[in-house]
Amino acid sequence: MENGLRSSYGGFRDLRVFQLSYRLALEIFEATKSFPKEERYSLVDQLRRSSRSVPANIAEAWYKRRYPKSFVNKLSDSSGEAGETEVWIDFSADHGYLTAERKVELLEKYGGVNKMLSGMINHPEKFCH
Repeated sequence: MENGLRSSYGGFRDLRVFQLSYRLALEIFEATKSFPKEERYSLVDQLRRSSRSVPANIAEAWYKRRYPKSFVNKLSDSSGEAGETEVWIDFSADHGYLTAERKVELLEKYGGVNKMLSGMINHPEKFCH
């Protein structure tokens, strides 16, 4: 995996949904560097936190696989954080901090994340043991 994430540990780092959501959090971090200073402790903070929570909750879910309900719950949290991130992306674009094209690109990627998470939530037996 890119950015030094692939290791001999495997596990959640091998999940495409983790890889995509992790890269998206990095993209969000870079994009928010150019936001105005007055947004540092509000919009920037919210956007960075929610985007980082997506892969973090996936990692937590992975370690709860022996408990399918806990696994699904953490994946649901991850999906919720992805949805929250989408709202902050909307605000960012509406304030003119992201271009319309960048907004669409990010929202499409988060749509892909949520599609993968939904598949995992609907079929936890493929991951739980």
